[in-house]
Amino acid sequence: MSLVDVSEVSASLFITGAVFILLIFSLLSLGILRMFQLRYKAGWLSFAGAVVSSVVFGLILDRWFM
Repeated sequence: MSLVDVSEVSASLFITGAVFILLIFSLLSLGILRMFQLRYKAGWLSFAGAVVSSVVFGLILDRWFM
């Protein structure tokens, strides 16, 4: 097992990744919660929001950081 050098990661990339990871997984967990509460429309909207957030995150990574 070796150490990983993360000194090349910029602060803006780290903050963008952290914000989008929190957003995506919170929308997924909210969607699961809404499904268990039998509020299917709100659950599917949360899942759709997570998918849209993932696509936007990918586009931002492609445009700004690649």
